[in-house]
Amino acid sequence: MFITVGIILSVIILGLSYLVANQQADYEKLSAYECGFDPFQDARLNFEVRFYLVAILFIIFDLEVSFLFPWAVTLDKITFMGFWTMIVFLLILTIGFVYEWWKGALEWE
Repeated sequence: MFITVGIILSVIILGLSYLVANQQADYEKLSAYECGFDPFQDARLNFEVRFYLVAILFIIFDLEVSFLFPWAVTLDKITFMGFWTMIVFLLILTIGFVYEWWKGALEWE
């Protein structure tokens, strides 16, 4: 029953969006989005390694938050050892962040 209702609703919603929405592409839709490259050129364009560096740094510090959230939610239930383990983890990440900052990896010329 749920699968049938889901399929019917999906078909109705997709059909209505196709009928109601404007299908003409405007300038904003065809313009470059966030990366700054024209999307209608060759896909093998050279671009700076800084894009990779920023992406890697974002992933590293985003993982910090993904480890920090469960720890913060269960903070009242963890032991003394669990608390100080996360403090050491945060200290190591802070040292890494300061090192990256010191080396100039966060500078955008």
